[in-house]
Amino acid sequence: MQMKHVARAAVGAVLVAAMALAGGCGASNSNSGATDSNGKIEILAAENEYGDVAQSIGGSHVSVTSIISDPNADPHDFEAKPSDAKQIANAKIVIANGVGYDDWLDKMLKSHSSSDRTVISAQQVLGLPDNTKNPHLWYKPETMPAVASTLAATLTRLDPSHAKDYASNLQSFDTSVQKYWTALDTFKDKYPNVSVAATEPVANYLLDNAKVTIKTPWSLQADIMNDQDPSAQDSATQMQLFNDKQVTAFVYNQQVVSDLTKKYLAAAKANGIPIVGAYETMPTKMHYVDWMLAELNALTQAAANKTSTETLE
Repeated sequence: MQMKHVARAAVGAVLVAAMALAGGCGASNSNSGATDSNGKIEILAAENEYGDVAQSIGGSHVSVTSIISDPNADPHDFEAKPSDAKQIANAKIVIANGVGYDDWLDKMLKSHSSSDRTVISAQQVLGLPDNTKNPHLWYKPETMPAVASTLAATLTRLDPSHAKDYASNLQSFDTSVQKYWTALDTFKDKYPNVSVAATEPVANYLLDNAKVTIKTPWSLQADIMNDQDPSAQDSATQMQLFNDKQVTAFVYNQQVVSDLTKKYLAAAKANGIPIVGAYETMPTKMHYVDWMLAELNALTQAAANKTSTETLE
């Protein structure tokens, strides 16, 4: 896959840059200005999937806090608390999704500006414009390796004495993400004619990479994502997908639920269409790659056995 090779090359390039920084600083350099009272670098992640990656790269040398971490809550209803502001003030590294998904964090960063803080945005790491239609970037298999490599370089700059640890952790993480790429390739080869309906574009990047046809109109997905009522025509098209059994599965966002999405869910079930539960926040007791593989496995079960996997919790 061409995209896979590009992602791996990017990881390698940033890793080389990180090691160069470490070599220039020297292993004897102190990182005392970048650490908390326990000698750890404080990292704040807007969403727990990014926090999980940060922990994978930083290991025992970092202290990671994720602000949005409840997979049973609507992340769009999140409101920052005073304690979140304190955590931002203390963080040496902040990791965000970008593309407007966590704009509440942008406002807080402006209110608590610091020249001694590095902000890593997945949007900026990937070079995506502000008008990117689908903000759920963590479902893109190239996103997290790029974020991880940028983080490894940042940690190496702040803490050159542990550069080898960050490089090793980055390599291990990159290897684990290859399981996601492999599973996508396997799915494409084994199930070449899968189509789905969806409530919104939460898992669309995964679906696109699995070569799954998304039959729900984009306008309906975008309206639900933006908390707007879809047009009557789009809603009728969605219902027809279920009633005429035109799709293999229904990808249902378990965190953003309304009377309308429940109506679609009931229609899918009534017509024997298996449900694939999708999440915006990483489920508890999972790591990032495990989560992506679980979502893809749920899609596989729908395609292979017409089995629903409504929840991952």
